[in-house]
Amino acid sequence: MTTDITPCLWFDSNAEEAVNFYVSLFPDSHVDHVGRAPSDYPGGHAGNVLLIEFTLAGRPFQALNGGPYFQFSEAISLSVSAGDQADVDRWYNALSAVPEAEQCGWVKDRYGLSWQIVPRVLARLLADPDPARARRAFAAMMEMKRLDIAAIERAVDAEDRASGGYAAGV
Repeated sequence: MTTDITPCLWFDSNAEEAVNFYVSLFPDSHVDHVGRAPSDYPGGHAGNVLLIEFTLAGRPFQALNGGPYFQFSEAISLSVSAGDQADVDRWYNALSAVPEAEQCGWVKDRYGLSWQIVPRVLARLLADPDPARARRAFAAMMEMKRLDIAAIERAVDAEDRASGGYAAGV
């Protein structure tokens, strides 16, 4: 028996606007179905968009216009794997609508949903076999709002350069 799990994002009344925004940003994304309420409900009226099924980067999602009862929190976020710094910057520019909420690669979009913009190289740097290098990567990341790959790499290699070791080419 197969069980499917589909994340459902709760919006006040702007799910359709949010979904159209998200699918415009990510490849392999599209709206699959827009369901309308058959009758009045606590968050809206008969005929209103109620539930949208959509595909985001090849994965199924739902968006619900449930009314103002619940808001997004940082307890749930969507993580975007980014390639190079241009990719990181592109995702920040597209998704970050609350710059004061940026921290350690996290952003909040105009709908209140939190995203993590994670350069693929970060996992390798944080898992460096040398614990001191991994700590330096982590410390550098923790001080940043928008992640800067080159700055994290410089921090990781700083001790090695100072001691004339590996990073200095010795």
